[in-house]
Amino acid sequence: MTGTVRLIRNDRLTQAVDYAYAASVDAPVRSLWLAGACPLDTEGRTVAVGDFEGQAHQVMRNLITVLEDEGAALTDLVRTTVYVASSRQDDLVKVWEVYRSYLGSHDVPSTLLGVTVLGYDDQLVEVEAVAVLS
Repeated sequence: MTGTVRLIRNDRLTQAVDYAYAASVDAPVRSLWLAGACPLDTEGRTVAVGDFEGQAHQVMRNLITVLEDEGAALTDLVRTTVYVASSRQDDLVKVWEVYRSYLGSHDVPSTLLGVTVLGYDDQLVEVEAVAVLS
């Protein structure tokens, strides 16, 4: 962990959420704006068709790969958006639980939402992110 990101909690808001309400970064920093990580293998095929958790694992592995290639880690994330192609809250929760298992105690500010469709055939999950490095 670089120590560049400071996660902000607020004791005037509920503590019953598993994410920080905000993140602060002091300049100068290098910013990484990551495209949505998708559940694709190295051949560009969608993996784990029909499996929310399986796709969430692949998405997180792909996200980690991009971060590592830039000298960053999940602990450098300052914001994420988690997209799930479903209108069922339990499907969103399944994906969120996988996502959170990768983040551990780094409960970065995030938005979780259900969408109608994602860009690749059979795609159910996507995670986009912003990271900063000192």
